Amino acid sequence: MDRLRFGAFLAPHHPIGEHPMLQIERDLELAELLDKLGYDEFWCGEHHSTGWETIASPEMFLAGAAQRTHRIKLGTGVVSLPYHHPFLVAQRITQLDHMSGGRAILGTGPGALPSDAHVLGIDPLTQRDRQDEAIGVIKPLLAGERVSHESEWFTLNDAALQILPMQQEVEMATASMVSPSGMTLAGKYGMGVLSIGSMSTAGIQSLPLQWSFAEESAEKFGNVVDRSNWRVMFNFHIAETREEAREQAKHGLMRWHNEYTVGTLMRAGASAFDNPDQAVDEIAFSETASAVIGTPDDLINRIREMYEITGGFGAVIGFANDWANIENQRRSWDLVARYVVPEINGYLEPLRTSRQYVIDHRDSFERAGQAVLNKIMENDRAAAALAETPGTASMPIASPNAPDLTKS
Repeated sequence: MDRLRFGAFLAPHHPIGEHPMLQIERDLELAELLDKLGYDEFWCGEHHSTGWETIASPEMFLAGAAQRTHRIKLGTGVVSLPYHHPFLVAQRITQLDHMSGGRAILGTGPGALPSDAHVLGIDPLTQRDRQDEAIGVIKPLLAGERVSHESEWFTLNDAALQILPMQQEVEMATASMVSPSGMTLAGKYGMGVLSIGSMSTAGIQSLPLQWSFAEESAEKFGNVVDRSNWRVMFNFHIAETREEAREQAKHGLMRWHNEYTVGTLMRAGASAFDNPDQAVDEIAFSETASAVIGTPDDLINRIREMYEITGGFGAVIGFANDWANIENQRRSWDLVARYVVPEINGYLEPLRTSRQYVIDHRDSFERAGQAVLNKIMENDRAAAALAETPGTASMPIASPNAPDLTKS
């Protein structure tokens, strides 16, 4: 397994009841924490309805996060392109790139919530085509080209960015659900992929086929797609024991599923759970489990399993949820950074090898150590004998560099 990048995806999904200002503040604190823990990427979404998803501008949020972080990449996850003039999207990601010191990633999508499209008066049937059209002008704009384009929903007249991104090339990625449209678009433009659908049972089952759509599309359009730019989403809550993880997550998990997935989104095929234990059993411990609620070892095993199933990907992106309280959420991210990341990426193997080498060669080291000890004891005996010789105790020991005072 190649070394993987690790990151977080903040939709966000916050239950209604908390002060929005404080929600945003703790989301910024999460970005700051992940930066300190060594995570590679932080993604933030765009939503305008449902009550649970409270960040309307990922660029604004990530600009705030940029001021609190130092090394973590900051990705829009995603900008819903049909909602914006493409020139302004290119302008905003360029500004974010400069404000973050070259850490911006442009993640795009067609828009996931029908309620958002309804508010903006956008026909859902046009959204994927508009995302495709917008990417076709954003890429050359970010590359410094001058673009003219006439469309039913936007116009560009000799448009060029007056400031180019700080990075030589801003990485772009597209969201992918269960359908092949996201993967096909990634192949068409040679972009990365953010597999959001991998958090559902159907999405997990479709992963083995997903990358083939990207490869086929890339070949058709003369591009190349790289698995290292494929980000697979994971839903998890980690604690020291499975029992602790269950207790910490089960009530929030049930509320998220019943109030948001079933009650708000009315997702097809989803039904409400009767109690918290049923929620955690079906989502995390059934044959169709779509989340990991357990220990670092449980998550390590799931990542390795998914890597084998898919044929390989480049990044593990954990979904930032409110299943547990704030303290236990942060502890979960901490445990992943301390124990999952180094195990997956092989950072611990040289330490284990070094330890085992010492164990396997203990006899040699003990003989060498005894030889050193014997030499020390021999020198001590010689020094003691010299000290007992009459007239030697007060004799000065001349330095080879000392001046000859008898000649002065």
